[in-house]
Amino acid sequence: MANVLIVDDSRTSRRVLRDILERNGHTVLGEAVDGKEGYDMYQTLKPDVVTMDITMPVMDGIDSLKLIMRFDPQAKVVMVTAAGQKQKMMEALKIGAVEFISKPLDEEAIVKTMKELA
Repeated sequence: MANVLIVDDSRTSRRVLRDILERNGHTVLGEAVDGKEGYDMYQTLKPDVVTMDITMPVMDGIDSLKLIMRFDPQAKVVMVTAAGQKQKMMEALKIGAVEFISKPLDEEAIVKTMKELA
């Protein structure tokens, strides 16, 4: 099972993700509320997987992903996208995101994605 860092400015999204991950045997090492905090926490916690929201204040998920990939080219970052973010999603995959999941969060899709990454 994976050690996960959740990066999302929505408290509700973080809670839903944490519940799904922990219910399925994963460990949530930390939660960050923006891309800058996510990058800082990545360096400290070195999680197996990061779930990264795209739209956040201070630093968005794309910029945070760039920093994480520069710091650790082997990083496994799963982008969390809302509808209508296809352009950003494609950009994230080019930068190095390994997968993406859509909001509203679907437990089956998240469990399947985590299994593929383990």
